[in-house]
Amino acid sequence: MQNSHILLADDDAALLTSLSDYFGRYGFDVDTAANLADMRRLSEEGHYDLLIAEPMMPGQHTAGLLREFAFERRIPVIIHSRASSDIDRILGLEMGAEDYLTKPCNARELLARANAALRARRRQADAGTMATAPRDNSWVAFQGWRFDLTTRQLFDPTGGTISLSEGEYQLLRVFVANARQVLNRNQLLDQVYGASSDHYDRAIDVQLCRLRRKLSAGGLKGQTIRTVRNEGYIFVHPVTAGNAAN
Repeated sequence: MQNSHILLADDDAALLTSLSDYFGRYGFDVDTAANLADMRRLSEEGHYDLLIAEPMMPGQHTAGLLREFAFERRIPVIIHSRASSDIDRILGLEMGAEDYLTKPCNARELLARANAALRARRRQADAGTMATAPRDNSWVAFQGWRFDLTTRQLFDPTGGTISLSEGEYQLLRVFVANARQVLNRNQLLDQVYGASSDHYDRAIDVQLCRLRRKLSAGGLKGQTIRTVRNEGYIFVHPVTAGNAAN
């Protein structure tokens, strides 16, 4: 199997060298970027399976590029940052990051998180649309919204596009395939990340919070995904499905 190609971005030259050597010993193809310009250039020159980045590089504004990786290119992003406050973590996750680790972080833990993100991405790619969803459905609709399962795009009633990270897309896919059914956290973890996933309950909480916020910001009124106490969550709207011919 082809080695995973990752991009490490950090303004700490010694750390970049250390992590590059460490990941290389475990079979990764690694490129490094010391600033935003390097990140941009390398991202345009090649394809990456994962980005591990410090968003707090002096004089740099990496938020836009991190969002591009996460939302447009659908490449998993792990933030590895010196910033450690709760607000920093929340902002990092809102940029689209799948995970957030605070420095100093054990290289072995960073490697484990990277492997978990890559395994989840491979499982999602292999699974495609859920087995419970009709195979010929290429889109679903609810409350005037349209969710294209082929292009992975979500459109509000005006036709505007709502950007979704890979995790948000997978979570919404599960909910619309099981509309008006209560799903507990374990079911969501299994169906979003796979039964053998290393992800934990908090991963679902983060994705759910972001998804709810985007649906609300897009104009969807009321509780679209309702919490059912001691049971789980339910997508409350009826969903209609169709295919490209419709």
